[in-house]
Amino acid sequence: MSDSIEKTFSKWRIYLALLIGVSISGGILIYSFTRSEFHEVEKGTGSYSWVDFNNNKRIDYSDPGDFVLVPKGDFEKKSAYQVLSDVSWNSTTLFWLFLALLAMVGRDLGYMLRIRILTKNHLTWRQSFHVIMLWEFASALAPGVMSGATVAMFILNREKIALGRATAIVIITAFLDNLFYVVIIPLLFLFIPAGKLFPSTGNESMMVVFWTGFSVFALLCVVLFSSIVLYPKLVFHLLTFITRIPFLKRFQPSAEKTGNDVSATATEMKKEPFSFWLKAFGATIFSWSSRFLVINCIMQAFLSLGFLQQAQIFSKQFVLWMFLRISPTPGGSGVAEWAFGELLSEFSASVILLGTMAVLWRLISYFPYLIIGSIILPRWLAKKQKTKD
Repeated sequence: MSDSIEKTFSKWRIYLALLIGVSISGGILIYSFTRSEFHEVEKGTGSYSWVDFNNNKRIDYSDPGDFVLVPKGDFEKKSAYQVLSDVSWNSTTLFWLFLALLAMVGRDLGYMLRIRILTKNHLTWRQSFHVIMLWEFASALAPGVMSGATVAMFILNREKIALGRATAIVIITAFLDNLFYVVIIPLLFLFIPAGKLFPSTGNESMMVVFWTGFSVFALLCVVLFSSIVLYPKLVFHLLTFITRIPFLKRFQPSAEKTGNDVSATATEMKKEPFSFWLKAFGATIFSWSSRFLVINCIMQAFLSLGFLQQAQIFSKQFVLWMFLRISPTPGGSGVAEWAFGELLSEFSASVILLGTMAVLWRLISYFPYLIIGSIILPRWLAKKQKTKD
């Protein structure tokens, strides 16, 4: 168990995640700041005119091939410095960026509240903070397809929660997260057309990936629900079946014990009142909503957006999150920034501004967990080892 935690948080994983994250964010900034863009000005006062050389019937503001130099044009060429200088850096901008930081705090408070509910307050707020920060740290180091759930049960176990019970709690959190996604998505499509959630270019391929992922997570939701409510012995049978493989037989006794503990916890959880599940799901909704509002706040800091536009941005993040979940890179690095630009490009034609906002988003929502986790981990491991001794 200790080896599992230490392997997950090994230095090379931390350095790799930092290297990939910093390289991608730095690359985006360098790419954005070395480009020029064309912006519409009052008719006849500019130096360029749009000619649509690529015949896509769309103004490509960052493509020099789409513009020609003329005496009296409708467009003006601007550098990255000029584009960002045009942004009104005032108290309103700082206010919305501060709200973005608060939204991240809200995301973690929601997770902390949920873990306390599921452990029946076995964990103090301080312990809950450590568990969630290390859980997020593991997620930041792991590819999106893996997340940090596998190590989370060992983290909970280190907090003196039986491994089987810890496993059951992690299964329940995964179920609640997927339930939020599976329930809200169909509701969104009742009010917002698919064309409003996906970019105009590459729409079909992105929709195929999205709905395929949605189907997988809907199926996973059913399996997780079955393992908690309908068939608590499911995990026990899966673990004992897997440990029948010859080279895994030595793990069979501990697998059976863990499976029995999971079954017992699931049976116990089934008896919880509806209010218990309502609180846990309410904390899940609060946490995920706070996570999504980070981008809303960042975009409002630089753009003047109305309520319907904000609602559309919030809804688009369900698509964005899908691509983060299937990312093969640590913390979704690269995929996150690409999906951000693709999905939110309709709100700003400026590649420079979009790139800046994407980097700010990652600075607020990704890198802090690498830093906080690196600070907490050594002390947490030392304390738990001392307690164990």
